[in-house]
Amino acid sequence: MVPGQADQDRVRHEHHGPAAQARPRGIIRRQEQGSPTKRHHPRPDGLAQAFLLGEEFIDGEPCALVLGDNIFYGNGLGTTLRKAVAKAEGGGGASVFGYYVDDPERYGVVEFDEHKKAVSIEEKPKKPKSHYAVTGLYFYDERVVEFAKRVRPSARGELEITDLNKMYLEDGSLNVRTLGRGYAWLDTGTMDSLYEAGEFVRTVQRAQGLPIAIVEEIAYENGWISKEELLESAERYGKSPYGKHLKDVAEGKVVIVPND
Repeated sequence: MVPGQADQDRVRHEHHGPAAQARPRGIIRRQEQGSPTKRHHPRPDGLAQAFLLGEEFIDGEPCALVLGDNIFYGNGLGTTLRKAVAKAEGGGGASVFGYYVDDPERYGVVEFDEHKKAVSIEEKPKKPKSHYAVTGLYFYDERVVEFAKRVRPSARGELEITDLNKMYLEDGSLNVRTLGRGYAWLDTGTMDSLYEAGEFVRTVQRAQGLPIAIVEEIAYENGWISKEELLESAERYGKSPYGKHLKDVAEGKVVIVPND
């Protein structure tokens, strides 16, 4: 929602245990606001499969893919994401985000040359060429389904998102932006990491005195709901801190000044 895209197509695994059930992938494209559509597939065959399953939904337009267990936080993140949207909508290829990690062998890893330009991407390399992992948020132009159809199963038997990104890299149209100091990327795919993410959110909210990632607030700031609808949402939450925050936003007590 932050980059200004509201229409979603959610892809969820049907089997492989509770962890897989709780980890949907969401394909997002810009159009009039609507209810998310959902689709299931019997087994996880790699992230790039999401574009094959969502071909009808994507309908030849630019789109984004976000992993449901990834959390992103940082001042100015909306501006960064809107730039990625603009590139995709302008036929500017794909945009991905690199984040410094201590254990890059667990992720897709991007390598940079001396000019800080991405020159390679590897999936879970035994000897990583950098400490920059590709996060679970991707923006693609209208060619993504065409490219995804050319991805072949890896040694793991999956349609790797890294191979899709390599196609854009080889095409000269992969944009890699690093998320440096001031940003946080949390992968909550395990119980421990989910707990740590909860602690992070609690710490930030207590320090700032404001809740984060409030969907009604984001919708209001993007003009998707009116002030009256925001107040209706606030009423549903009663006297809870959440309801009070929504009311404060509607009454202009919480001032959001875009840093675009």
